[in-house]
Amino acid sequence: MTPRLVSVIFSTYNSTAWLEKTLWGFSCQDFAAFEIVVADDGSGPETRALLDRVRPAMPVPVEHVWHEDRGFQKSEILNKAAVAARGDYLVFTDGDCIPRADFVSVHASRARPGHFLSGGYVKLPLELSNLISEQDVRSGRATDPAWLRANGLRGRGLLKLGARGALGDVLNAITPTRATWNGHNASGWKSDVVRVNGFDERMQYGGQDRELGERLVNAGVRPIQIRFSATCVHLEHGRGYRTEDSLAKNAAIRERTRRERLTWTEHGIHKGPRPGTATGS
Repeated sequence: MTPRLVSVIFSTYNSTAWLEKTLWGFSCQDFAAFEIVVADDGSGPETRALLDRVRPAMPVPVEHVWHEDRGFQKSEILNKAAVAARGDYLVFTDGDCIPRADFVSVHASRARPGHFLSGGYVKLPLELSNLISEQDVRSGRATDPAWLRANGLRGRGLLKLGARGALGDVLNAITPTRATWNGHNASGWKSDVVRVNGFDERMQYGGQDRELGERLVNAGVRPIQIRFSATCVHLEHGRGYRTEDSLAKNAAIRERTRRERLTWTEHGIHKGPRPGTATGS
């Protein structure tokens, strides 16, 4: 089943340099039937100005979904973006991830009813993240393992960027890493995301993406591993919003989701129990 239209959704917050590099990557995709929905968690006017400047040169529509700054509310703005998305298939990534040129086409071609896709990423150090230029992105160098290695990147993660086609399929099959919903690279049908009520808006940094995937699995949506087929590079940045309190709170929510096999959150797109039911399960 081929999606009618793919909506690529990614969050951002006052990080125009990284956002622009991400947009360069999505301007060079080998697939055109998609839109971009920027989920803006309360950025200042610089982000809107950037989008207004680059939008005319983008080969696909770019929508900007914004709400006021109330601290880290990524789950809430992602839900708003998912509702606003016009596509029947949603690809989620982050505004600090540069996609390989086949990123969207892989997600679109591998979409299957009753399934979601779990992609991969390669994390870059800060120095290399800063080094990447527009020409590096547009030429494909920014996601080329040889260029990244020549500029100091090491580690087995480079294999993800070099694996394509049959090799990627073999590596997807043998990797011990579980297929999970990852905020930097995952996709699913909008109808399934809405059916489980999107992201739990109580959750701040730390596992809110995984919890959505766990509810999808509880609802019968099966994950497919594509971490060696759909990949991106993750630009380094600080994480001042990471707190032990948020990690502990999120862990407790996830534990209940798994223990009770929940398929709905009362704190998602719609607030309260699933329509027609008396509980949130």
